[in-house]
Amino acid sequence: MILITCPHCGPRDQDEFSYAGDATKTRPADPASATAAEWHSYVYLRDNPAGPHLEFWHHIHGCRRFVKVLRDVTTHEVLACGGPDDPLETPR
Repeated sequence: MILITCPHCGPRDQDEFSYAGDATKTRPADPASATAAEWHSYVYLRDNPAGPHLEFWHHIHGCRRFVKVLRDVTTHEVLACGGPDDPLETPR
């Protein structure tokens, strides 16, 4: 079981959340002038890191807000949680 601390609701079981994607990717700065290659990279290309990784989770059975989670993908240990704009650091 993964315990995710929602900044609004407190600690909750992972069953209340839905994985919403990689939090390290950023949209092209100007979507209207982005090339097909830039969109392809943003939408499809992902690293598969071992260790700490930033993720977005959606609290679908709670406040329905998005939560940024720093999670070790090899052990599933949650290292930090915060709002989508909170600066969670990935240890290297």
